[in-house]
Amino acid sequence: MVRWSYYNRQAPGMARFAFFLRGALMVLLFPFTLPSAAQTTDSFFERLLRSKGSPALLHVLDNPDSFRYQLIYTRIDRDRQNRPHFQRYRLRVSRNEYFNPASTVKMPLAFLALERMDSLGQYGVDRNTAMLTDSAYEDQTRVYADSSSANGLPSVAQYIRKIFLVSDNDAYTRLYEFLGQEGINRRLWQLGYPDIRITRRFVPMDEEHNRHTNPIRFVRDGQILYSQPPAFSRISFDFSRPALIGNGYLDRRDSLIHAPMDFTRHNNFPLEDGQRLLQSLLFPLSVPEQQRLRLSADDRKFLLQYMSEYPRESTWPKYDTAEFFDSYAKFLFKSGRSRIPASVRIFNKPGWAYGFLTDIAYFVDFDHHVEFMLSGTIYTNRDGVLNDYKYDYDDVGYPFFQEIGRIIYDYELTRKRKNPPDLSEFRFDYR
Repeated sequence: MVRWSYYNRQAPGMARFAFFLRGALMVLLFPFTLPSAAQTTDSFFERLLRSKGSPALLHVLDNPDSFRYQLIYTRIDRDRQNRPHFQRYRLRVSRNEYFNPASTVKMPLAFLALERMDSLGQYGVDRNTAMLTDSAYEDQTRVYADSSSANGLPSVAQYIRKIFLVSDNDAYTRLYEFLGQEGINRRLWQLGYPDIRITRRFVPMDEEHNRHTNPIRFVRDGQILYSQPPAFSRISFDFSRPALIGNGYLDRRDSLIHAPMDFTRHNNFPLEDGQRLLQSLLFPLSVPEQQRLRLSADDRKFLLQYMSEYPRESTWPKYDTAEFFDSYAKFLFKSGRSRIPASVRIFNKPGWAYGFLTDIAYFVDFDHHVEFMLSGTIYTNRDGVLNDYKYDYDDVGYPFFQEIGRIIYDYELTRKRKNPPDLSEFRFDYR
């Protein structure tokens, strides 16, 4: 278990560790306990889950080699000044056990895109300015229109809405192209996340293609406000740790390859880093100044609103709620087709691909004065073959997350707090 305070400069005994960022000649102070290479498990967390778990949940917990699960629960308590203090509990958390992060990597790109937009303010550009994507390299595609937006034009703001409302893949690809592979990774390493690695779009492209990103124009009323040239990433990644999953996979020709699928050069987003990055948005003062996101107060509110908004509450984009129901992208509070209670909001980013399900979330219940963070990943692929789209999401993955979320939520409802939290900064008008 790790404890730390909102104002970590005042937290007694808080250790700081110096480390070299890969590909950068600088040293940063990292405010959290440096994770060990081995798995970390806190007995309190495991006991809580086992004492409340169904036979199905206990089956998963008893078979970690098959399900490769990792879980982090962060308890939050407020002092008299409403400053949050944290206790983090882990179950099987390890940086050395790879999981495919899938769409969870969209979260840091949304954060970094708004940072980048702020730097372009001098040109009269903001998140709502029309963003026109051109092409300059093989297999790149153009985007000049977006029927999901109110004005029919694409923008950083609209891409971010779609990322958090329904986890839109094209929106991620366009932000990847806007930021560039090198820009993404250098900024994340600079923020203190040297193990994060984002190497690819969500379209079929090889490594060389993913290093090339498109020219982009920001336009208002037919006038080009800012023109960004195509970019090429020369950044070096550490691919020394193999990541082999499964016992077979279908290649692009749908031929079965009788060997593990190689994820060594894929995106990498350790679970702890995901939760800490979300924490830095929720509670900026809980990280040192050099690790805070460079976001305006308005951009931060924009992110928080769309992280917690349900698809039925969105007008632009407009979604079919039969398909995109409240918990479509809320794995840790699955409600089927039913609405999530009005008092509950979940600020999160999930991901699902190759049999892996992952969710990184912050919960609030305004009526019961409850807040906590909960993140997890699980591998659900009974036949061990990847790319065949025969995964056990419905039978194993979603029920696992739903039960974990319910156990922690119920525990939080009964847990005594010395100071009820003032959660007003997380209330939004979603109309």
